Amino acid sequence: MLEYIPVLVLVISFLCLLAIGTPVAWSIAISSLLTMLVSIPFMPALTTVSQRMATGLDSFALLAIPFFVLSGQLMNKGGIAHRLIAFAKTLVGSLPGGLALINVIAAMLMGAIAGSAMASASAMGSILGPEMEKEGYSKEFGAAVNITSATTGLIIPPSNILIVYSLASGGVSIAALFLAGYIPGILTGLMLMIVAMIWAKKKKYKLGRRSSIKEVSKTFFDAIPSLFLLVVVIGGIVSGIFTATEASAIAVLYTFVLGVIYKEISFKSLPQILLDSSVTTAVVMLLIAASMSMSWVMSFENIPQDISASLLSISDNKIIILLIINLLLLFVGIFMDMTPAVLIFTPIFLPVVTKLGIDPIHFGIIMVLNLCVGLCTPPVGSVLFVGVGVANTTIEKVIKPLLPLFLAMILALFLVTYIPELSLWLPSLFDL
Repeated sequence: MLEYIPVLVLVISFLCLLAIGTPVAWSIAISSLLTMLVSIPFMPALTTVSQRMATGLDSFALLAIPFFVLSGQLMNKGGIAHRLIAFAKTLVGSLPGGLALINVIAAMLMGAIAGSAMASASAMGSILGPEMEKEGYSKEFGAAVNITSATTGLIIPPSNILIVYSLASGGVSIAALFLAGYIPGILTGLMLMIVAMIWAKKKKYKLGRRSSIKEVSKTFFDAIPSLFLLVVVIGGIVSGIFTATEASAIAVLYTFVLGVIYKEISFKSLPQILLDSSVTTAVVMLLIAASMSMSWVMSFENIPQDISASLLSISDNKIIILLIINLLLLFVGIFMDMTPAVLIFTPIFLPVVTKLGIDPIHFGIIMVLNLCVGLCTPPVGSVLFVGVGVANTTIEKVIKPLLPLFLAMILALFLVTYIPELSLWLPSLFDL
């Protein structure tokens, strides 16, 4: 019974701190400290947790995060979102639920370029939300589509969370993870589009005008400079010309130059963009630091080994174990933000799945796709709150149209979970 005390202290203290409204990063750090106090005195426990928080950020790979956050801010302000939406509109605007489909495609493109679900939800919601209302779409349906489609950018590279998973897993190739995310991300987007079309037909939303080839060509050529960033960043990483961190710095330079050319970004607006990026980076880095300390504390207390043994004692069947892990992660995603969840639970579940012969790249995509659902669920879902705030509605009203979209995301998750080729085919093409 004594061996379960650290686990109980960790779980109970963390949940209690969350319940009284303590910020997630502080809840993680304090519960880590309380768990250490089970084994060692106060001062050594305090210095150990502090030290692990500091050393957790001592990673070259993590430098990519502030750069990608800044490039996302530059894209949001630099007119890129408008051009992507215009391109998506010419492709699917005449289909049932055309504006909803535009939202999904533009969010996939925006997420693929910016790598930020919150930036995508903010940009797409503020631009497309009023337009959808004008065309007779309900505000809640527009918000639901925007919230769920924004998460596709966390799977489609470049993605900060895949970099975090690479760090937590002990060095899984970032290039391989980036390539592995394309098909699952596109599959999730297609599932959301199918649901949006069915919902739009049911509600009899009016169809848009069919675009001419000339209009498609014009909007495509307008969007090419923005889309070319994908070729530069992903092509450079995969071909080995530069690392993910170097690619993130190139993304900042490219998006800044593009914003200046489009005359959407001026040197006067730069201080505010840098300040917004710094605030977001600080929040993410504090979460990473606290999560790294909790991950170390769990390892010190042998918690991952105990959980691994417990899971493997239930079954050695891959299908059953993956089902259990998916259900646990779906539950975790309701209460915990994505970054700490990846850093804390990767060391717990990765040894279990690798023992069963599951590729760490495949598991990384499963984990991130799973936790994307959590970003759309209360009480912690950050993208949910951004989407609802931009749409000027309430969570209670959005839940009904959100449910079928949730089911689409979960169906995509289980397809990706049980068909490894969806994640591993592209990396295998490049011998990664």
